[in-house]
Amino acid sequence: MIYTTTLLSRGSLIGSLINKVRQVAGKKNEFTSSAPPALSNQINNLNLTPTTNCATNRPLAAASISNSSVQQSKTVEEQVGLPPRPKKPLTPYFRYMREMRPKLIAANPNISTVEAVRQLSKSWVDVDAKLRDRLQDEYKKDKETYIALRAKYDATVTDEQRAEIRQIKQDLVDAKERRQLRKRVKELGRPKKPASAFLRFVASERINTPQTGQQTYRDWHQKATAKWTRLSDAEKAVYLQESRKELDQYKKAISIWEEKMIRLGHIDVVRHGNLIEPPEPRPRKSNVGKEK
Repeated sequence: MIYTTTLLSRGSLIGSLINKVRQVAGKKNEFTSSAPPALSNQINNLNLTPTTNCATNRPLAAASISNSSVQQSKTVEEQVGLPPRPKKPLTPYFRYMREMRPKLIAANPNISTVEAVRQLSKSWVDVDAKLRDRLQDEYKKDKETYIALRAKYDATVTDEQRAEIRQIKQDLVDAKERRQLRKRVKELGRPKKPASAFLRFVASERINTPQTGQQTYRDWHQKATAKWTRLSDAEKAVYLQESRKELDQYKKAISIWEEKMIRLGHIDVVRHGNLIEPPEPRPRKSNVGKEK
């Protein structure tokens, strides 16, 4: 499938980068004695530029971070009744980012997030060896602690919870693929299916008898549905004729569109039923008698 994404592929470090930038931008102190600090920034727009450095092969990337607070949704583990799993420690590179970013912003208040990350990425290449070793030692120490905590955490997870977690993750993947497929189908110009007779009636009711200020949409919709059930067959026929007429036009248009998609190689957007070839006719048995 062809996805409308940035120049980076699906196998890039986008997801990891987002989490790390959140920690760098939103946390003032990683190790505090109080409860874990809440994230105060939300990544709304992700504009990543894939630029690599020959020495470190480190992508120079940045994200635009808004100042609005974000309510964190439950993790997959929390959805099955487990506490959040231990977080992986920051790598030396992102520790350097967390430590140096406030100093860079203090010296350049008008610098953008993109430019700040770009400059820090370049300076990381020639960073002092003592600083790099210190960050590396901190990372190794925190990693050992993380491994121990993760082992204890995994020991508390039952097989049923593991299966439920796998199912939730798969559901999330399937939902993402469906969204991407719907977007792809729209971009390829698939004809829209016409509204049913009932939906046409509801649309007309919104004009003829609109929702009042005291009504909720649910109450209004229930009244419109009840009114539809009371209509006579002759009254419903007006909407049915319009719907059937447009449905016939839609069937012709979708058939032409799917044939075009097959020719162009976009098999994934074609309905599966139209890809099944009819069985070949069986050869007729010859009536000629066998010669003795």
